[in-house]
Amino acid sequence: MGLVTGLLLLPLAPVRGTLWVADHLLQEAERQMSDPRTVQARLAALNRALEEGAIDEAAFEEEEERLLARLDSPVRYTGHRGGAS
Repeated sequence: MGLVTGLLLLPLAPVRGTLWVADHLLQEAERQMSDPRTVQARLAALNRALEEGAIDEAAFEEEEERLLARLDSPVRYTGHRGGAS
């Protein structure tokens, strides 16, 4: 990258840095949300909420389906797509 190009792109550096941080935060959130231990803990909490009457059967089934889909997702807690690693 030449000096002129570098100077012209300098005002965009904070934006690029912010996008980099946001991307890494998203990747970490996806990794944590796809961790089977996290999903199992959320399923247990969901069952408790149903037993305690905090949620109804319809809400339970909807959230349970979403959580179980995370376990079947090709995105695993390693954060890589394309199967478990």
